[in-house]
Amino acid sequence: MRLVRYNHKDEVRTGVLVGHDIHATPGQGPVAALEEVTLLAPCDPRVIVCAGRNYGVPGKLRKPRLFLKAANAVTGPGAEVRRPHGLRRLEYEGELAVVIGRTARQVPKRHFRDYILGYTCANDITADDWRNDGQWVRAKSADTFCPLGPWIETDIDDPAKLHIRTRVNGLVVQDSPTAAMLFGVDELLAYVTRWITLNPGDVLLTGSPDGVGPLAVGDEVAVDIAGVGVLSNTVR
Repeated sequence: MRLVRYNHKDEVRTGVLVGHDIHATPGQGPVAALEEVTLLAPCDPRVIVCAGRNYGVPGKLRKPRLFLKAANAVTGPGAEVRRPHGLRRLEYEGELAVVIGRTARQVPKRHFRDYILGYTCANDITADDWRNDGQWVRAKSADTFCPLGPWIETDIDDPAKLHIRTRVNGLVVQDSPTAAMLFGVDELLAYVTRWITLNPGDVLLTGSPDGVGPLAVGDEVAVDIAGVGVLSNTVR
């Protein structure tokens, strides 16, 4: 099932995407066609926890490396990513995002699925200049630096059997199975919720594979996760 959040006639609504039509709930008739609405980020998280350097050489990290992105960074599919004035290097980071479905506190690894609503695509946009000078908050959390979407896919049994491809202007720049994560979704969720309670709609970003690179004004960047969807944004 694909869960969407959208703007229709200046009203923000949620629904279920069936083919090219949006239904209020499964089994009911369509309320709008996909082309009649503007898709928004499919959730409205209060907390966005991110795993850093979660792809690479096994054994290199003994525990997950975490950081936060602020909620103001969230934007939706098709929305513009705004490049801050004077920035030398803006980077894309295509990622699988986990959307929480119920209050998650001290989650056992073996029960991680019980706490997940579904999965969506994410782009952990980063201002590399600011990260290098130690300003991680603004490097990761400037407005529009967390595109999410296009919807939440609920029918994913094993998040380790997905594949991420990121394209910039049609050229593949990242290409990796999610099985290459150093810490899987089960491990990340168990680790994070030891200390941080996640609530419905909150998001866990699972890290970006090799191939992170720069974005220029006018570039179109697309994060494509087979079985989940394609998240596209343009830099302005």
